[in-house]
Amino acid sequence: MRYIDDGRLPIDNNPVERAIRPVAIGRKNWLFAGSRAAGERAAAIMSLIATAKQNARDPYAYLVDVLTRLPTHPNRRIAELLPHRWQPVA
Repeated sequence: MRYIDDGRLPIDNNPVERAIRPVAIGRKNWLFAGSRAAGERAAAIMSLIATAKQNARDPYAYLVDVLTRLPTHPNRRIAELLPHRWQPVA
């Protein structure tokens, strides 16, 4: 009903529903992740992938680069590897 008060608001929420669809579809698959820790790791990876997509990054390229650099990357500079700050190695 808010769209009646403000004409700038869309009538439907299809973009949001499309964005959360993979989570809703995968919910049954993730029910048996193996353990609580495995579920938390899966959630962390999915969060990184979603954040990379939101920041117009290729999730595969991002993960390959970050996982390759991570063992030798200084702990004090770990924030550089977050999706919104990440710069691929040239």
